[in-house]
Amino acid sequence: MIDDDQELCELLGSWLQAEGFSLTSVHDGTAGLEAARDGNYEAIVLDMMLPGMNGLEVLRALRQTCNTPLLMLSARGEPVDRILGLELGADDYLAKPCDPRELVARLRALLRRSTPTADDQTLQVGDLRMDTGSLMVWQQDELLPLTQTEALILRELLEHPGQLIDRQTLSRQALGKPLGPYDRSLDMHMSNLRRKLGMHPDGRNRIQSVRGRGYLYG
Repeated sequence: MIDDDQELCELLGSWLQAEGFSLTSVHDGTAGLEAARDGNYEAIVLDMMLPGMNGLEVLRALRQTCNTPLLMLSARGEPVDRILGLELGADDYLAKPCDPRELVARLRALLRRSTPTADDQTLQVGDLRMDTGSLMVWQQDELLPLTQTEALILRELLEHPGQLIDRQTLSRQALGKPLGPYDRSLDMHMSNLRRKLGMHPDGRNRIQSVRGRGYLYG
């Protein structure tokens, strides 16, 4: 957990430990970035407002080399903060002050979506290859730097190539929640995913959208 509020870290740490988690806390952005890069963590909780480097700077630097599930916290609660965090690769977002029980539930959902299952396999669609357990994706022989949420969206699409997947299904499978009427989080993740995948060699969009309904990979 990267947050400069040490009392909050202690409070949330007590809740998380009682729920079976082990927590490491770092209280400034620069040290948090180093710890996240050097450690083998299952998830990262990152505050927006930090000394040294702010949360968005830490997130941008992390996502260059790290796809660990990440939940962003912010006391500001402005929609633009949430949108920026999602655009830069956060998997989820929670406004402060937050209920520790909700934080635990969000973290469990992130970890559940990233846990391999007995049905894991390798998907090959065109020049894309995905290991559905590790959520690693290669385009030809190049490993793509996808976040967990982006990879979960892509997995759902690659499992049904050419078929329309509705927005609610994608949200539940990749974000772990139903999509609200004004919730743009799926669109933010989809925009990032499309940018990282690029176009087909013939110039066609890899992910096609059907307005108001959903998306398909084709």
